[in-house]
Amino acid sequence: MIAVIIKFKVKPNQEKVFVENWKQLTKFIHEYENSLGSRLHKEDDLNFIAYAQWPDKETLHNTDSKLPKEALKVRKRMRDACEKVEKLYELELTEDLLK
Repeated sequence: MIAVIIKFKVKPNQEKVFVENWKQLTKFIHEYENSLGSRLHKEDDLNFIAYAQWPDKETLHNTDSKLPKEALKVRKRMRDACEKVEKLYELELTEDLLK
């Protein structure tokens, strides 16, 4: 299993737009790209951290190939609500004690 940690710095007054589009995009990626889903955490008012899981590196690196055009529009709206999007980590699972 692969985990990806992404940091989003959201533009002021764009938090709601960002969160709504992040949720829609995550659902598209889960449905069409076989991700295992994602969680969004709030660091402070404008900084969010997403934790996404993938079954393997191949599935992760082949994303976008099956997404419908609507998902690409959602992704653009989400990114337009951000000042910066930064992938912090791509991690391979070695032990899992999460319940």
